[in-house]
Amino acid sequence: MSTRAQQHTATVLRREPLSAHLVRLVLGGDGLADLVSTGVPDEWLGLVVPGQFQSRYYTVRSWSDGELVLDVVVHDHGLVTEWSQRPDGVVGEQVTVTDPKGSVSIPDDAGWVVLVGDLTALPAMARTAEHALARGLPVQVHAEVPEPVPGYLPEGAPVTWLPQPAPGASALAEVVEGLTWPDGPGYFWMAGESAQMRAIRKHLMRDVKMASDHYDVMGYWRGGQERQPRAVDPGPIWRAGKAAGKSDEEIWADYDAAREETR
Repeated sequence: MSTRAQQHTATVLRREPLSAHLVRLVLGGDGLADLVSTGVPDEWLGLVVPGQFQSRYYTVRSWSDGELVLDVVVHDHGLVTEWSQRPDGVVGEQVTVTDPKGSVSIPDDAGWVVLVGDLTALPAMARTAEHALARGLPVQVHAEVPEPVPGYLPEGAPVTWLPQPAPGASALAEVVEGLTWPDGPGYFWMAGESAQMRAIRKHLMRDVKMASDHYDVMGYWRGGQERQPRAVDPGPIWRAGKAAGKSDEEIWADYDAAREETR
């Protein structure tokens, strides 16, 4: 039995810059008719943009009234970054998305919610805060960002905007180690740089002694590996391969061969 995620074709309806480092893509079209939300606040899905055949994963900021909203972090380099920042725009182009998956599960006995993350975690924190507030739970948010994004978090969820120590760096582990925890059982969610997440898992288990079903800590990216521009642009190879009627596997082989020639 195949375990490949179901794919859906979507059209870019709008592109809306939210800050210097965050851009919103609003997707729609008949191809999303069969896309079903998990209902889990931090649900994510795979995105394949035109001229590419590799997917990148993004949190679903919202999915309602036929519009799928993804908020994309802008890097110096990257498959989606390079496409989304094109001078001629991306509105009207078609992309592919997969069925979403999620992991947030706030326990029934939770009396509070604390969310911590960097810019990559901001969409999941915003949606999880909305979910928690709808349950009547008090929410605290600590967001490490290049610059604040006013109005991004829902009203009723106080946010502490933390400066990013340096591009490609994070100090969230130190922030969490200095937190004063609310009384009683609650729910803690955190996402960001992987090494920071590993440190916090140990802190929660050894020092805070929080029950494992009352927190989720997720590594979204790895530090110490600066993004580099690709030696070979897969876009022209993908377009030429499709025009020639080649399969994805054959296009992958052409791309790998082109990369070998540049080494």
